[in-house]
Amino acid sequence: MQRNLLILGCILGMLAVIFGAFGAHGLKEVLTEESLTSYETGVRYQFYHAFLALIIANSSFFTSKTKNIVFYMLLVGVVLFSGSIYLLATSALTGVSFKSIAFVTPIGGVFLILSWLILLVNLLKMNKK
Repeated sequence: MQRNLLILGCILGMLAVIFGAFGAHGLKEVLTEESLTSYETGVRYQFYHAFLALIIANSSFFTSKTKNIVFYMLLVGVVLFSGSIYLLATSALTGVSFKSIAFVTPIGGVFLILSWLILLVNLLKMNKK
């Protein structure tokens, strides 16, 4: 599971750099300030969770089972949260209305919150030394 989390962290990080650069250079002139701010939020949260995947992968505090659960929570959470934000923010540019998928953004957020909660609960269960 360590390898999968490292790969996930690298892919999410790499894509966040690509999407961030695209937003800063390719979308700056074509999106409204509000849409660009939303887009940047998606990039920022994707970065946060890329770093979390890299940190958890190298942590000996968590079991393989916990790492496995967090891996899927992060993957689904980032795809739904950041992915839906990217689509919603660029809908004026693409001409495709993605408003019907707006409900997945908070669902993705819940997955991200749950990944942090799972880590916290596991830490609190550990023996105090």
